[in-house]
Amino acid sequence: MKIYIKYMVSIRCKLVVKSELDALGLHYGAVELGEVEVKETLTPEQHDRLAVGLLRFGLELLEDKKAVLIEKIKNVIIEAIHYSDDLPKTNFSDHISKEVKYDYTYLANLFSATTGTTIEHFIIAHKIERVKELLLYDELNLTEISYKLNYSSVAHLSNQFKRVTGLTPTFFKQLRQFRRRVALEDV
Repeated sequence: MKIYIKYMVSIRCKLVVKSELDALGLHYGAVELGEVEVKETLTPEQHDRLAVGLLRFGLELLEDKKAVLIEKIKNVIIEAIHYSDDLPKTNFSDHISKEVKYDYTYLANLFSATTGTTIEHFIIAHKIERVKELLLYDELNLTEISYKLNYSSVAHLSNQFKRVTGLTPTFFKQLRQFRRRVALEDV
């Protein structure tokens, strides 16, 4: 029996799920991308206890097949952008379709109708968040960041960053350094 859980891509979330399943004495396989294979059928009481246990940590069981697909799409994108060393070399559309095992056009239409935004905008938002993180870590320059996140050029990354945040990547980085310096002076 597969159980689907909303927002389960981080290691912390996976540990929470495993802990809750262990507490219920349930046997399970791999805990991956918003889903876990439970070896036995859950009783209604186990289902309710699991749902309550997960909710304490901001996780929720998903029952609706469309909601499950939306979460799978989000998890594939988040996993690729935030938790992989390299983004897929194929188009995101091909990658998502392959991972979720559905036609991309169907997934894109479902995602837009359900979330009110496109998969492309969701990807862009997460890529920009990742750019911010990498800028703050100060380990990579903009050229390296643009390569790491599969931008066609530094100019493309910079234009997209400014369109989303209203700031250039360089100004964003300088602003963070200025705030850090001011905070240290106040101490």
